[in-house]
Amino acid sequence: MAEVKKQEKDYSKEVDAILPEARSLAEASKLQEALDKLFALEKQTRNASDLSSTTRLVKEISQLNYDARDYELLNTGIQTLSKKHGQLKVAIQEMVEQAIGWLEEIKARDGQEKWLQLIETLRTVTEGKLFLETPRARVTLLLSKYHESLIKSPTQTDPTTKDCLQTASDLLNDLQVETYSSMERREKTEFILEQMRLLIALARVKDSEKPAGDKKDIMGGGEGEWVKVRVGGRKVNEGFLAEKANEDLKLKYYNMMIEYALNQSEYLDAAKYYYKIWETASIKEDENGRGREALEHIVYYIVLAPHDNEQSDMLHRLHNDPALLRLDLQYALVKCFTTQELMRWPGIEQIYGPNLRQTDVFTSDKLWEDLHIRVIEHNIRIVAKYYTRITLPRLTTLLDLTPEQAEETLARLVVSGTIWARVDRPTGVVNFRGGKSAEDVMNDWSSDMQRLLSLVEKTWMGVNAAQAAQSRVKA
Repeated sequence: MAEVKKQEKDYSKEVDAILPEARSLAEASKLQEALDKLFALEKQTRNASDLSSTTRLVKEISQLNYDARDYELLNTGIQTLSKKHGQLKVAIQEMVEQAIGWLEEIKARDGQEKWLQLIETLRTVTEGKLFLETPRARVTLLLSKYHESLIKSPTQTDPTTKDCLQTASDLLNDLQVETYSSMERREKTEFILEQMRLLIALARVKDSEKPAGDKKDIMGGGEGEWVKVRVGGRKVNEGFLAEKANEDLKLKYYNMMIEYALNQSEYLDAAKYYYKIWETASIKEDENGRGREALEHIVYYIVLAPHDNEQSDMLHRLHNDPALLRLDLQYALVKCFTTQELMRWPGIEQIYGPNLRQTDVFTSDKLWEDLHIRVIEHNIRIVAKYYTRITLPRLTTLLDLTPEQAEETLARLVVSGTIWARVDRPTGVVNFRGGKSAEDVMNDWSSDMQRLLSLVEKTWMGVNAAQAAQSRVKA
């Protein structure tokens, strides 16, 4: 587009005169003659940089074509006017916004074919133009939803679910809406969430097509889409979601992030996202509905998360939360993991199994087995806390495992740095007391010497005080 120039002449009177004349010609089935008159005057107003008059004319040209239901002329006119030399940006913006306003009516009245033609015209006109980035995003969103809607079509000639989702996702993900300065923050967030939603749907379809147990290709199935979901999640401002007016976007965002976290078996992240949902005012107030459900899921996923400082801190804070007292079963489960006592898996399975296995979380055999592993790891940490040495038969009895399973779990915790242990296989003894380095020995010696000197000093002061007292008595 040409640089903005100063208006050289005002064509308002000429435009006021020609518009009624053009409408009369169009009503008399002389549409082309009316358009020729408008195009001739539009060239003059454009060259004179008369923004108001040019905008009125380009909109009138499009309006006449639309009223005549001549969509070929409408599409051609929009493209021609947008490519005119020195065309004013605001005039193009107004013309595009006008055409976008007709889309719903065209689809309902004239069918999807005419609607798609205008959509493609608008996408062509707006391509590569920064001042039209927001209208282009809105039109592309409509086209993306159209391709997604083909999934439910009964005809056999339509593409597969995967192809429909792939096309819809590619269309939206080509838009870097986070860089758009002309788009409002809420609308921008809605676009990013829609991108994430389509990526998740596509990833699940690809994952379902991936052969079970195929781990040769690290990016196989829908892994590429899951990575993009994580990237998209980082584009969303969580501070903006925390505002009360954006509560619907907040819930939508965290529900999708939970799907991502569970796909990656990141249980601690899932617990954090459920905590964000539970903190939402409308959710927290619904104590017997969504609030209770969110709190239950926080408990389930925090106990499923591998032990580390962050997990332990969140678990203890959750245990001290008064809201948890309303959930007897979940409170007792959290208490088991925060108490420095052994949890025998048969007892846990008997007490909690019937209820937990009915939840949407622990219906999965994988998650139930993960809970078993967390119980074993908890028990090993307790054994390491109270024992310096223990025989393998005794350890396997406490853990309710076979020797091979106990040794495997013990090795995993040692590698992760959770505990320190050494296994003496010939004697069948596990040693939980690590050897001290020279630095540790020196530090212990220094600490002992400080305590000894402090004791000597206190004794010396006591002796001096006693001697002083005796001297006063003799005197």
